[in-house]
Amino acid sequence: MNDCPAHPSAGGDSPARPAADATSAGGSPGPAPDGTGGTGGTGGSASGHRAAEADPEAAPGTNPGAAEPGAAPAAEAGPAPDAAPALFTWEFATDPYPAYAWLRAHSPVHRTTLPSGVEAWLVTRYEDARQALADARLSKDPAHHAGPSDAKGKTGIPGERKAELTTHLLNIDPPDHTRLRRLVSKAFTPRRVAAFAPRVQELTDRLIDGFADRGQADLIHDFAFPLPIYAICDLLGVPEEDQDDFRDWAGMMIRHGGGPRGGVARSVKKMRGYLAELIHRKRENPGDDLISDLIRASDHGEHLTENEAAAMAFILLFAGFETTVNLIGNGVYALLCHPEQRERLQRSLAAGESGLLATGIEELLRYDGPVELATWRYATVPLTLGGEEIDAGDPVLVVLAAADRDPERFPDPDRLDLARSDNQHLGYGHGIHYCLGAPLARLEGQTALATLLGRLPDLRLAVEPGELRRRGGLIMRGLRTLPVEFGPGRPPAEGDTPSTL
Repeated sequence: MNDCPAHPSAGGDSPARPAADATSAGGSPGPAPDGTGGTGGTGGSASGHRAAEADPEAAPGTNPGAAEPGAAPAAEAGPAPDAAPALFTWEFATDPYPAYAWLRAHSPVHRTTLPSGVEAWLVTRYEDARQALADARLSKDPAHHAGPSDAKGKTGIPGERKAELTTHLLNIDPPDHTRLRRLVSKAFTPRRVAAFAPRVQELTDRLIDGFADRGQADLIHDFAFPLPIYAICDLLGVPEEDQDDFRDWAGMMIRHGGGPRGGVARSVKKMRGYLAELIHRKRENPGDDLISDLIRASDHGEHLTENEAAAMAFILLFAGFETTVNLIGNGVYALLCHPEQRERLQRSLAAGESGLLATGIEELLRYDGPVELATWRYATVPLTLGGEEIDAGDPVLVVLAAADRDPERFPDPDRLDLARSDNQHLGYGHGIHYCLGAPLARLEGQTALATLLGRLPDLRLAVEPGELRRRGGLIMRGLRTLPVEFGPGRPPAEGDTPSTL
């Protein structure tokens, strides 16, 4: 039995507060406080479906169909078959899965206008999504975007162009992609990730030690956020005394401060300056870390420029931490909402078994994964996808969250089943751009969940589910906070976390 609503509120208890208060990697701001994000999101559909017309009595810039923050979903069965659902509204941010189900059924490749004003195609069916992720005609290079110049500044990571950090794996195609991926993939081999497991366990226990005696915590701020930051800093070779600066910059990236994209851009600029300095220091005093490895590769004729090295380090941090923050946060929330699944996992872990933990992480990635949309792609030639004609230069966004709930691929897709075996989800992508850091993210997710459930066995939500808020942004899907309560925990014990590597 599910004790929680399908998904928490996007806005909590304050109608004036926006659901989307952050800009994630490759994303544009989510719904604005006045609802303008909702208006822009419904857009026209190239497949002939039209959004419901706005109420002429409504205030300018508002979306009358959007739910008040924290309000219960409407009782209607859903939009009529000939009316596209409203996208990027309060209600959508709270629970996008009904809208994605409609799109899969009626407009699986759907042209829409994003809240930023950029027009793009959304791909929602599993087979179409898998095809698009591996289609060489869909480039990752923003130079192929045929939109107006102001629209081109609204795709990708805010500030990356000005900071000269665009030559990273999310923005390039072969052969440069092949060359750079080969260099950095050495850091994420199964053997190297397995060797890193004790350090991940050490970080996990240290963070839990910091709040175990309090009886309460915000699992995002106190646990899910710092764990991947410190882990990726260790891999990159960021000195311990500098890691809190990285934590602050990363926090700005997912909170943004002075405007829709400005806070992120300022953090990117600060990080770029630091990485340039760190690369210089590592060149003179290399260590056993990823940045030193990149420098050594460059010195041995791999033709890696300083900008490429900085961009690679930047994207590994940027892409590597928020996905794991959301995996842990969404995963814990899903388990708290499905006590029978959680208890099943706790029994398995107590028996020293690792199989359910391994399949459970994959199911949590599928059920409510950390990445809602894959990062930007651009058609290099006219092509047909899902029966729709896509022009050269059109942006294409693959909706991983929709594809992973496709009933044509996953039986009973809206049910959480930690033992689901046939689970070829797209949570980490597909094809040559499959997430390079997936082995590390899985390790961190497995270690975090197993240790939390073992050390804090009576973990429970400290607020009503409707009070929880989602962070904004187009690409990522995660909680802003996850307040929990628990009884006295137990200290870490040898062999707490069964290895699945």
